[in-house]
Amino acid sequence: MSSTNDQIAGLFDDMATLLQMKGDSIFKVRAYQRAARTVEQLPMSLEKAVREGEDLKAIPGIGDAISKKIQEMVTTGRVDTYERLKSELPRGSLTFMNIPGVGPKTAVLIARETGAGTVEELERAILQGRLADVPRMGEKTAQNILRHVRRMRSKKSRVPIGDALPMAEEVISQLHQACPGLDRVSPAGSLRRSKETVGDIDIMGTSDDPDAVMDALVGLPQVREVLGHGSKKSSVVVQSGLQIDLRMVDADSWGAMLQYFTGSQQHSILLRDYANQRGLSLNEYGISDLESGALEKQADEEGFYRRLGLPLIPPEIREGMWELDLAREGRLPRLVEIGDLRGDLHVHSNWTDGADSLEAMVQAAAAAGLEYVAITDRSPGRGTSAGLSSKDLLDQVRTLASLGERCGIRVLTGCEVEILPDGSLDHPEDVLQQLDIVVASIHSALGQSPAEMTRRIVKAMADPTVDIVGHPTCRMVGSRESEGLDVEALFAAAAATGTAMEINGNPNRLDLKDSHIQRAVDLGVPLAIGSDARCIADLAHTRFGVAMARRGWCEAGHVLNTLPAPDLLAYLGTPKPHRRSLLAGRG
Repeated sequence: MSSTNDQIAGLFDDMATLLQMKGDSIFKVRAYQRAARTVEQLPMSLEKAVREGEDLKAIPGIGDAISKKIQEMVTTGRVDTYERLKSELPRGSLTFMNIPGVGPKTAVLIARETGAGTVEELERAILQGRLADVPRMGEKTAQNILRHVRRMRSKKSRVPIGDALPMAEEVISQLHQACPGLDRVSPAGSLRRSKETVGDIDIMGTSDDPDAVMDALVGLPQVREVLGHGSKKSSVVVQSGLQIDLRMVDADSWGAMLQYFTGSQQHSILLRDYANQRGLSLNEYGISDLESGALEKQADEEGFYRRLGLPLIPPEIREGMWELDLAREGRLPRLVEIGDLRGDLHVHSNWTDGADSLEAMVQAAAAAGLEYVAITDRSPGRGTSAGLSSKDLLDQVRTLASLGERCGIRVLTGCEVEILPDGSLDHPEDVLQQLDIVVASIHSALGQSPAEMTRRIVKAMADPTVDIVGHPTCRMVGSRESEGLDVEALFAAAAATGTAMEINGNPNRLDLKDSHIQRAVDLGVPLAIGSDARCIADLAHTRFGVAMARRGWCEAGHVLNTLPAPDLLAYLGTPKPHRRSLLAGRG
């Protein structure tokens, strides 16, 4: 019986919710919430750790009680405490918590009073008038819940950041054009924290004329449905099915509001506890003195955190892990930024599966201000797209010789070479040695077992010509996860051989993911952020790679392509086992 980390984290989240419904100790609720976040972000498989007899208590954030429940789930497929909690509450209580605006107590009330156990049964209860008759409900509340139920059924469950962020930016741009009085404006929620998928888009803004901004939002051409239209908050659904919630706030409370609506929930819980210990309380308007009740509004986030005696904590790491402890100790990292990247080490052209020419891709990279770009067209492999034969690859090398000089950028010759099922490479070593950089990736024989896939990648890393492993865990966001691959073994081999691991910025991949990046950083594994661009527009994918790197606590010094061109070339010209020392101290 298999138990993935996500399943275990989900169980702890549900246990926290069930305890909330019962009115249990807030400290117990938070313990399970924190355990869920810890498990969710672990790079290793807990099931594998249990099977191999590892001591789970050695993992930061996992104590004796949580360890025992993980072992119980892995070995039996269930946790008795969880089953008992479920049995003590009405059927449907957990399900109804997924409805926007329905909290723990309301979910229990709905389930108990209507007898509904599924969303479909609840919809029938509303249409029959049974929910409106429930105390403290009424017809208006019942209809709001019905609207949310129907909305849940019609929308996608989660939307990739690659779709959500451009949509948010488009809407913000249109609002600026329509409303000159729109002052500050920013995404909030999970989008601002750069989560790889989001449920909805939250946007915050300030303006002297908030009604005009709200009118502009509901009047945008891409809006297909208006869910709410007020002066403080409006909600719309755009043509793609995404819901956008816009909140207009007072300028003097902007910082507190932005912090509050950015989250995460667990970060906010830890921050509230920390503030309480200092005699302060937090809300969306500012910071209050517990003794006097006096409210200090906060106009910016820097001031908000400074009032608590803390530096500004970057949104990407506000996940309720150890960011608060490090902030208190003055040890927060300076996370990598898009401006730190000097080049792109994974770019394709129309010589293989790209849409634009070599010259167009190189010119676009130069126009973006990069110092260098690596052309890494695919080898033939056994994938679905045509690749370059060894002869064609060497022809491309000759073609690229003068291109960089014409375009004002250093062009690196390269290849994305297929790692074949036995771990060998799709081009001979004497051909690969003639390139500046080699990215080795897997696109075929994906049905191999996790152990076989792990051995396959480890063998490729032992090859002296392989500089980077592209999209190392072969994940596709929302459709193919990397659970089961022995990431610890991959990172150990990468560190030992001096092979870099890629953070692939293609929003459909985002591989390595955030928790894996964090583990790679801990182990001193070199990293490279690549766009995996197939056309000019795709060169912007590096921003998604940077977002994942920031979520993984990655600094510029951990990333190869933050090196100036001469330093990168010196790095690539150094035998692999000696490369790590060239990056030492840059983090």
